[in-house]
Parts: sequence; C-alpha cells; structure tokens
Amino acid sequence: MKRLGTALIGCGAIAGVHLQAIAKLGLADLKAVVDTDETVGRQTAQRYGCDYYADYREMLKRSDIDVIHVCTGHYLHAPMAVDALEAGKHVLTEKPMAENKASARTMLEAAAKHTNVQLGVIFQNRYNPASVRMKQAIDSEELGKLLCMKGIVTWYRSPQYYETEWKGRWATEGGGVLINQAIHTLDLLQWFGGEVESIKGSISTDALEGVIEVEDSAHAHLVFASGATAVFYATNVYGVNSPVEVELVFEQGRLHLLGDTLYRHRDGTSAVLSEPVPNDLGAKSYWGVSHGYQIRDFYEHVLEGRPYELNGPEGYKALRLVTDIYESSRSGQRIRYSSP
Repeated sequence: MKRLGTALIGCGAIAGVHLQAIAKLGLADLKAVVDTDETVGRQTAQRYGCDYYADYREMLKRSDIDVIHVCTGHYLHAPMAVDALEAGKHVLTEKPMAENKASARTMLEAAAKHTNVQLGVIFQNRYNPASVRMKQAIDSEELGKLLCMKGIVTWYRSPQYYETEWKGRWATEGGGVLINQAIHTLDLLQWFGGEVESIKGSISTDALEGVIEVEDSAHAHLVFASGATAVFYATNVYGVNSPVEVELVFEQGRLHLLGDTLYRHRDGTSAVLSEPVPNDLGAKSYWGVSHGYQIRDFYEHVLEGRPYELNGPEGYKALRLVTDIYESSRSGQRIRYSSP
C-alpha cells in the first residue's frame, strides 16, 4: 500500500499523541512540522526526524505532503484547514473544528468545493471500545428502546492553564469547558441519541472569574427526535480530573460508563462489558486512548479512496450544540431545530 506524506501544524501538548500515532501507523512518512515557536518546532522536528517550518504556507507548497494534521489554537483551525484543502491536502483537525459556527462553515464550504481531498475532525472517544459497544446496544435495541442519557464531566484546569495566549477568550478559544474539554462527551451524547430536536442550557464562571472571560461550568438538557432525552453537566474547576460518566437508560436495563469501564445493569444483575485498554501514545489518561484508532481509520479511508464518516458535517454537529448552549444561556430560551 502507498505511504502518504504527512505534516503537522502546531507542536503543543496534543501534537505528541498525533506524532506517535503517525510513527506507529506504517502508512505514512512524517515530512514536516510547523510551529511559530522556533525552539519548540525545531526540537520536535529533530526528535521525529523531519523538516521544520515557521510558516505553514511554505510547507503547503510541497508536493510530497498529502495529509495535514491541524493541532493549533481553535481560532487557527479554519484558516489553516481551508488553505490546506485549497492546496490539495487532506486535513485531519483537532476538535473543535473551529472556534465558532461561521468559521466552521468556511471549512465545510472548502471541503465541498475540493472533493478530491477529505476533511476529518478528531473525536477520538467515538472509537473507544466502550463507546462502540454502547452504540451497538442502541442500534440493536438489545435492551429495548433508549429512553434517556446523562453525561457528566468534572475536571480541573488551574489558572496557569490559561496563560496560553489563546485560551480563556471568546475570540480565540470560542468558549471554555464546553468547547475545549467537554465537547467530547457532548459529541457522544448526540452520536448516541441521533437527531437533536432541541437544547436548552446555561453557562457560568464559578471559580475562574477574573482569570478567563469564558465559562468554567455548564449544564444542558437535550431532546432527541426519537423521544429520548439527555442531561449534561461539565465543569473544569472540580479540583481533580475525575473519570467521565455516561449513563444510558433503556426499557430493559442500563449501560453505565465510568472512565473507560462499561457496566451493564439488567434484571438485578451487573456485568462488565468493556474494560480499559493500554495507552501507548503517551496521552494523559483523561484524553482517552483512541487517537491512534481514529488516525489509522482516517488514513485508511484516504488511501482506499473511501469517504471518511467523521467528516466536516459530522464534526460540525457537536460544535453547533456547544454554541447553541451559549446562545441559550444568553437568551434564556430553548433552541429548536427544524432539521439536522
């Protein structure tokens, strides 16, 4: 099978997970990394044996690069992805796909225009064994119809975390705990529940006032077209990074995800359906372990010429819910959808 030439933009914390996944793939050769911090960029390039660029536009001129990983601040995702797509490169961007819906739409338009390349959005938790098992239970109705769900994220981010210039600001991060940390769990809820009929939510800054201009806590109530409902709560001022909790309630039982362990409760008995798998990419435990699975899946779709399912429109769904929670909080009104 052909090997793809790859480059990564943004050598921050998450970059190492992408770079290690690329190295383990056997499907790609890392050609370059890009970062405006020359020291960080050159150190990363030296570590992974590739070229360094300060300007991603110069890197995009190379004909031997097929795939671009975008691992920068949220506000840079859209312009970088659009430039890469227009340069004929496939793009895999970290979540959220952009800092707001308007920027995200420029990515969707570019991807729709340049049909010879693909746009993928990282939501690696969909690839977790437990998540896959939960989706199977919903689709097969092995426990009957899905009735309701809950998602709870209680994490911690210190004031020092926001010393990075783009974090904690509406214009550059696009929000706080919702758009950065808890978007993964919100994405799982909408992936499990299907088409969302309406959402109402509220945000607040409970402990980081004076540090950030965005929210550190949020909650929401979702109604799905199927009739199922969901409640959602997230905060990054808990004090520790506690395991994420997701519960699905069916007509004939419950599935309870705590961290990476999935339990089934039915007829007064309990069973473990999925347990944690080893993390071999150096990721922080609360990031999950499935970046490698998703990156491989994206590359295989590109190499085989198959449309990638977790594409721009699919990645847009979670961003829309996040931004609509913000709008609902400002207006005090429930946001209703007439179509997906």
